[in-house]
Amino acid sequence: MESNSYQDGQVLESEEQAVPASEAESEPNAVQAEKPSFKVRVNELMKRIKYSNFGRNFRKNWTYLLFLIPAVVVTFIFAYIPMYGLLIAFQDFVPGDNILNGAWIGFDNFTEFFENYVFWDLMGNTFLLCILGFIIGFPLPILVAVMLHTTKNKKITKFLQTVFNGPHFISLVVLVGMLYLFFGRYGLVNNIIESAGGERYMFFLEKGAFRPMYILSSNWQDFGWSSIIYIAALSGVEQSQHEAAQIDGASRVQRILHVDIPAIMPIISVMLIMSIGGLMGVGYEKVLLLQTDGNIGVSEIIATYVYKQGIQNARAGYATAVGLFNSVINLVLLIIANTASKRFSENSLF
Repeated sequence: MESNSYQDGQVLESEEQAVPASEAESEPNAVQAEKPSFKVRVNELMKRIKYSNFGRNFRKNWTYLLFLIPAVVVTFIFAYIPMYGLLIAFQDFVPGDNILNGAWIGFDNFTEFFENYVFWDLMGNTFLLCILGFIIGFPLPILVAVMLHTTKNKKITKFLQTVFNGPHFISLVVLVGMLYLFFGRYGLVNNIIESAGGERYMFFLEKGAFRPMYILSSNWQDFGWSSIIYIAALSGVEQSQHEAAQIDGASRVQRILHVDIPAIMPIISVMLIMSIGGLMGVGYEKVLLLQTDGNIGVSEIIATYVYKQGIQNARAGYATAVGLFNSVINLVLLIIANTASKRFSENSLF
């Protein structure tokens, strides 16, 4: 009997000692069981997105967002994927080389451009051509839009819109051909000057004639088309505001200044930011068509220099570096313009 009780006591003691050990082993498992699985965490994240402002807006406007898919795909394929080609700006690249395995030279292409004697001439010519075109070309569409909007005769308005928008559809080659017909050595303008007793003026050989001819012809071609967005904004102005201003005795000019202009100011701010962001992005096509040996001192800009170095001289890496530098300047101008607009007018792109 005593031996049995002793054995029972040993069994009880061993069971009491075994219980804490099993509990100690089960504690890590319990802690592990408390951690949510990956699937649970994903479900929680999806719920947060679903009930967030983004999720509610997406469910509300998903049919409209579908129309953005083709534009996003095209932009990604043709704008973002080719950006890896910017790597050749840091290489001694020769056409036919593998871009990813090219001869890396660091910032040597940029250093060569900065130390080139034409650097400041290119910067000055590009800046003057762009800033003068911006000063004349930016307010002109706004004035045209206000004029067309305040014209009471709709037939005249439609006729003027057709006349103003027509030049936009003329190709650059045809436009330059028209300039030669008017301002060439034996063009209409020189014939009139000679018939009046003057001497023929070589517009395409004189440095002083290049910038006015380029800027005025560009603005003539684009101001009507650029005014469309302002006309659309003015059409959204409530007529009751004009009626209230008329009751208060406001003239037409006062209604333009105090009703129309403030109504389209957000659009003006956005267009101003975009215009400043592309200030140094003048194209090379028209400049090359107007460029001659006589005016090359003022007509050689960054875009034409990139074209000549990359295509004619086959220096793709160097031309890419110069073009990348120009793009960085545009990006800096865009950020500055956007920040200033956000601070002073509370209108911005981002």
